[in-house]
Amino acid sequence: MTTFMSRKDLFLLLGFTIVVLAMPIWLAPFGAGYPDLLQRFMIFGIFAVGFNILFGLTGYLSFGHAAFFGVGSYAAVWSFKLLTLDAIPAMIFAVVISGLFALVIGFLCLRRSGIYFSILTLAFAQMSYNLAYSVLTPITNGETGLQLTLADPRVLDAAMGQTFVGQPVPTLFGQQLGGYAGFYFCAGFLILAFFIAQRIAGSPFGMMLKAIKSNQTRMQFTGFNTRPYALSAFVISGMYAGLAGALLAVTDPLAGAERMQWTASGEVVLMTILGGVGTLVGPVIGAWIIKYFENILSALNDNILARFWSFLPDGVSDVVVKITSKFVGDGWHLTLGLAFVIVVIFLPGGIMEGVRRLAALFRRSGSSSPKTSARTQPAE
Repeated sequence: MTTFMSRKDLFLLLGFTIVVLAMPIWLAPFGAGYPDLLQRFMIFGIFAVGFNILFGLTGYLSFGHAAFFGVGSYAAVWSFKLLTLDAIPAMIFAVVISGLFALVIGFLCLRRSGIYFSILTLAFAQMSYNLAYSVLTPITNGETGLQLTLADPRVLDAAMGQTFVGQPVPTLFGQQLGGYAGFYFCAGFLILAFFIAQRIAGSPFGMMLKAIKSNQTRMQFTGFNTRPYALSAFVISGMYAGLAGALLAVTDPLAGAERMQWTASGEVVLMTILGGVGTLVGPVIGAWIIKYFENILSALNDNILARFWSFLPDGVSDVVVKITSKFVGDGWHLTLGLAFVIVVIFLPGGIMEGVRRLAALFRRSGSSSPKTSARTQPAE
């Protein structure tokens, strides 16, 4: 085992697995233990882990990763419509199509670096969004979005004699992926995605990606061709995004152009920076925090706040409710913005930098026990 994975990496993987699988328990007191939100935690955690392979390891900042996310959703829904409602073929189909799409986009965009690369990815993502929204309507169904219907051919299901009553829903070997079953299905893919990213980061290939981030110009001057490595990272990252998009189509069998907007690309950048660029766990934590803010803080209103602050005197509680109401509901972005500003200013390495600082502080306090100093004895 030690030759395949170090003890530290093994403990990290086991700890991450336990935390993920136990989320319905430890998130229940925070109001986030219901399946729909837990599924989104898993899906966008995969999205952020894949984005970190490109941005965190190679230093290439992409503003267009939502394009691969949307392509994965469309590919999965078309698999449900044409082949079968089983989720596994849809996942494979989405990952392959997203990888091929990323190969084309990456081949063109990686001819430039820095801000020019970022602008190119944003341009291609916006082109993809507009194509899906208004041009490729026979494939994407435009602004209405691609949905499942009873009239879909589903040739594999028809060949096996399967019939459906009511709205078709994705399944796994005949079992519907709803509720906590859908959560654990997504959780399995997040753990697998985390494991693969962990192995990439610790492999010689990962070392080359980190060297590209450190000083790509120096590597090129030594005669080393860095483009195949950067392109490979771009394709892998795009496949992760496609996998996340397919999982979103599994839990919500609809594919729309809004999943490819530039705001979705910016969101995954915020997730990665908030958690910690270049770390394994950080992007996942960042994704969880943003999705928690989006789904929990946005649902708070004045009545809930009034009950929460009811222990205060009447005049004081009214003032506090009026102030805090600006940071929840429709104003939850203000809370997210403040959190992001605080992290960037005081913890440039993200939340994981704060974790490392606390760990170092505890280690110093634990090792500061008084020690008996040895004194030199005078010679007789």
